Amino acid sequence: MIAAAERSEAPRKTREAVASLDSVNKNYGSVRALRGVNFDVSAGQVVALVGPNGAGKTTAVKLLLGLMPPTAGKVRVFGADPTDPENRIRTGAMLQVGRVPETLRVREHIDLFSAYYRKPMPAAEVLAAAGLEKLGERKFGELSGGQKQRVLFALAICGDPDLLFLDEPSVGLDVEARRLLWDEIRQLVERGKTVLLTTHYLQEADALADRIAVINQGEIIAEGTPAEIKALTSGKKIRCITSLSLSHLRQIPGVTEVQEDREAVEIHAAEAEWVLRELLARDAALSGLEVTSAGLEEAFLVLTQDNERNGRQRN
Repeated sequence: MIAAAERSEAPRKTREAVASLDSVNKNYGSVRALRGVNFDVSAGQVVALVGPNGAGKTTAVKLLLGLMPPTAGKVRVFGADPTDPENRIRTGAMLQVGRVPETLRVREHIDLFSAYYRKPMPAAEVLAAAGLEKLGERKFGELSGGQKQRVLFALAICGDPDLLFLDEPSVGLDVEARRLLWDEIRQLVERGKTVLLTTHYLQEADALADRIAVINQGEIIAEGTPAEIKALTSGKKIRCITSLSLSHLRQIPGVTEVQEDREAVEIHAAEAEWVLRELLARDAALSGLEVTSAGLEEAFLVLTQDNERNGRQRN
């Protein structure tokens, strides 16, 4: 699926789905968190699930982990129920919920979690993969936020799982640690592992994902490669320094959005050429002009905003 009303008919090489939601609804009382969701995680890929807060990402992950049942529909992991014990030892999860005992040392945590699996990774490999070689003897409670995040990643991979769930894995990491994490995720996939990633960093989804699914208001509203998602938003982004007011800029035909960006303004336009001519004609002192193609962030905003408008119209 590329978009709800814009499916591509181009043939694709199919891959085995190691996890799937089939026409899944999930209700919390009168609140419907998921609405007829169809979603597959293909073997040997990184699949990113992105959406605003409250869109249904965490609910989808919890269903696939077998932490809760669906209200309707079918959930499958490795072709069976996600609560199957054989499935659990083939999956690893890094979640943003729960507590880790703060008095245990990092290596003790890894040894404890590794004991749950038949063929865990050697502790030294786990520490190296998470960038924790020098922190093995530190107590969890003594670590910084970013270091704790790396420990949670280590616990998720210590069982050498075939399917890995990563919920906001780079929260609290500095740039270098984030890049190291990305490299490790890529290496896992090269070894044949499958990763489902939820993230608010669209740059992260763009850098890592083979496929991206955009979820909003409990529905998958677009799905495809990063390039396909970005192609759903035709248009350009114009950045410049101008004396024209924001209200003046918004009145130029073809301008879809205007926002301040420090000393400059950022203008989104369907047809950049026409808008550029108008800008130059109306402000002879225009400077700092930059024109770039719309990226994943712009596509995400357009898709979710359109979906919310359509939802209000239906209601």
